[in-house]
Amino acid sequence: MKTGLIQAFLLSIFCFYTTTVLAQESYLNVPESDVAKAHKFTVQQQFSIQDYYRSLTTFDYGLGKDWEVGANLLNLDYYPDQSRILRNDSTSERAYSPLFMLNGQKIFKLPSGFHVGVGGQAGYNLTPDKTQRRFVGYGYVNLNKQFHDDHYKLTVGAYTGHVRYLGDGQQIGFQAGFEAGIFYQKLHLIGDWISGQHDVGQLALGLEVFLSKSFPLAIGWQRSNQDGTSALVVQVTYMPD
Repeated sequence: MKTGLIQAFLLSIFCFYTTTVLAQESYLNVPESDVAKAHKFTVQQQFSIQDYYRSLTTFDYGLGKDWEVGANLLNLDYYPDQSRILRNDSTSERAYSPLFMLNGQKIFKLPSGFHVGVGGQAGYNLTPDKTQRRFVGYGYVNLNKQFHDDHYKLTVGAYTGHVRYLGDGQQIGFQAGFEAGIFYQKLHLIGDWISGQHDVGQLALGLEVFLSKSFPLAIGWQRSNQDGTSALVVQVTYMPD
């Protein structure tokens, strides 16, 4: 199937299931495709640290019936050598920043512990220059499998996104993630990978320590597919019972 047809197919699925302009909770970068519990919020905050500091914040609210919606503030980039937050609203060499996006996801349960997650996020870059404000979107379809009472999880899927969200490079690709409860809800090994030679394409591996059942703290390392640069990742998640 041609690349353009695949991208159109993924976008049509995304638009169908997020009819309002809608990153869900992630391993480190790839959505886990688990929805927030009904009528409760899940919050995830991630910082990546390299020659600049990037903040990514996600809020999700469970609607019940395997639906969630939420909001994201992504790519808030602080450059210590200039002592200020910088924005990108003009070049697709890198992803636009910062971004304010709404998100949504629907889970379809299958037999034998499998389920499919269909979701995405869409919004605009934050800039004082209204002429440089642009629509940004990202959609995905993930197949998930849970093992041994959720002690282990595996996700494989496909994504598509605007060049302003991904940066220059192929606009469709594959993604995968895993979580292994070495000591369940105490110490987990997590990792994920996003294909593509763009700003979002990267490999990440880390350890997740549960400060409590509702507060896992993850510390990891990620490597860019594009140029091999690496970053330290710190992520905290709030998941109410």
